[in-house]
Amino acid sequence: MNDIVPAPQGDHSGHDSDDHGDHHGRSTPARPPLLIALAVLLFLEAALVAGLTIWLIVELLTVVPDSFVSAVAIVVLVALAAVWVTATAIGALQARGWSRASAVTIQILQIAVAVGSFQGFYARPDLGWALLIPALAGIVLALTPQVVKATTRNTSQHE
Repeated sequence: MNDIVPAPQGDHSGHDSDDHGDHHGRSTPARPPLLIALAVLLFLEAALVAGLTIWLIVELLTVVPDSFVSAVAIVVLVALAAVWVTATAIGALQARGWSRASAVTIQILQIAVAVGSFQGFYARPDLGWALLIPALAGIVLALTPQVVKATTRNTSQHE
């Protein structure tokens, strides 16, 4: 990969001498399989939330809601969630450190929705399990040593 990306000006030694986070001339390390799995899970969740956003927009346009303001607010919140999950998936694919915390937060919120799906008058255990299992998998993936190491800055200094 060093053949494609030229070394920084004045540094032809092949060593990284820039401590300011400049990525010019550095080769990108291979992404660990568990990091790719986390990104794939997040992209799938993002696709589902985006699909839910589209469905809610269609519902808003075709069915008269009890409260138009509440219905619009829900559509906006779900759309923002789709953007958030997509940004987190992209961050995970780029091995950004913040993506782990964001992914865990998303999964915890998903667990809260799953738990709510198991109870109440309109309980949907099938939906609860469909939300709970990937959420638990996402937390486990985000916290594996392989993913933590890949998304932590200066890992070579800490070995």
